[in-house]
This record gives sequence, structure tokens and C-alpha cells, in this order.
Amino acid sequence: MAGPNLLAHVLVSKFADHLPLYRQSEIYAREGVELERSTLADWVGSASRLLEPLLGTLQQYVLGAEKLHADDTPVAVLAPGKGRTKTGRLWAYVRDERPMGSLQPPAVWFQYSPDRKGERPQEHLKQFTGILQADRYAGFEALYEQGRVVEAACWAHARRKFFELHQATKSPQALEALRRIGELYEIERHIRGRPPEERWRVRQEHAVPKLQALRGWMDDVLAATWSSLNLPGRFATRWAAGLRSSATRRTGGWRSITTRPSARSEP
Repeated sequence: MAGPNLLAHVLVSKFADHLPLYRQSEIYAREGVELERSTLADWVGSASRLLEPLLGTLQQYVLGAEKLHADDTPVAVLAPGKGRTKTGRLWAYVRDERPMGSLQPPAVWFQYSPDRKGERPQEHLKQFTGILQADRYAGFEALYEQGRVVEAACWAHARRKFFELHQATKSPQALEALRRIGELYEIERHIRGRPPEERWRVRQEHAVPKLQALRGWMDDVLAATWSSLNLPGRFATRWAAGLRSSATRRTGGWRSITTRPSARSEP
């Protein structure tokens, strides 16, 4: 019978270190330990069933937050009998209230789906009420339309377009957009972890005027120049969501913490 340490090692090796069970079996065999892949698979299945109550508790805790960060990423999944893999999706829902001065511990709840249909996040978040910070994936729109979930869009996804454009063309307008968005990031850096009332006051005093100026600059300078890239449309969504973020004491920043570092790169 496997002890807890061995079970933990097998699970971490498979799910955290991406080491398939057949390779683990080969590694153990080199050490003189015969563990068939079927045996390891039985252990993984049994351990998963034992951990289900913890998963339910984690889900309840994460979805009980006032604000969530959400994103998804493609994952390669074995397609038995086809000799290749298929693409599934791994959805991450993060509760992290530390930027808002909370002492509640951060946590992430993962969900897998075989595709990226909008019904997936809608099902995952059917019991959530609060603020959702995410990208412009259309699957989230139905949640916003219901009224119980308020959008606080991730600025990093809008900023990325300006960054990519500057990298490709050295556009001075793109650089100016990055500079202006960077000013908003700097405000958030200074108030990270501060009490809600202080964050709200600073945002009203400093962030809202910069948002208004940024929108005016976008309308005057960029609307005609970059209309083919839909940057004005992308920006308008972030601008409106940015005002909502500035008007509330509950949001913790301008970007979703689920966003990968590449989306936040500086020019």
C-alpha cells in the first residue's frame, strides 16, 4: 500500500512537473522498484476522489470573493486511438484580495473543459456575484449582461496591442499610449495594499483625470489612424471598465493577475 509521501510524489510529478505515469514507472524501474503504470493510475484516481471535498471547499472560497481574476489557456490532451493530441482549455479563477489591503489568503480554482465555448465560464461562474477582471473574451459577455457580474477589464490585454505595434513599427503614437497607460499603472503601484477608502480617494483624484485625458487623446489622435486594428473599440471597453474600477473601493489593480508576464512587457 502506498504511503502519503509516495502518493504526493506521484501526483506532483504528474500534475505539477508534467511527468507522465509511464515515465514515472520507468524511473522507478531503474531504481529496482516495479510499479506498473496501471497501479500508478489507480493511485491517481483514488487520490483524486479523496481530494474532491477539498476541491469543493476551494471552489466555495474562491467564488465567495467580491472580485475574481479569470483567464484560460490551451492545454494539449491525449486523444486515444488517434495518434495525436487535441486541444482542451484550462480555466483559472483567482481570488487575491491582498492589493485591497485584505488579510484573506489568495487562492486559485482551476477548471478543465474540452473546448472554449462561452458556456464554460458561464457554468463555472453561475453562482458568483461581484467584479470580474478578465480579457475581452466574448464568453464573459453573457455574465455581464445578467447584471450580477461587473466587468473590470484587464488593461494589459489592451496595452499589448500598443506594445506589439510599437515593437513592429516604432510608432510614436503607440509609445505615447504606452506612456499614458504606464501612468495609470504607477498610480496603482503606489496604492497597492492600502485601505479601500485611500485607494478610492487617490483614484478619484489622480486616475480618473488621466483616464479622461487618455480617452480624449485616443479620440483625437488615434481613431482614424488605427481604426483597422480596432484599437479604439478595444480601448473604449477598457476606458469604461477603468472608470468603474476607479469608482469602486473593491478593485485591486488595472490588470488581471492571471495575465502572463509577456502581456506586461515594457518597450
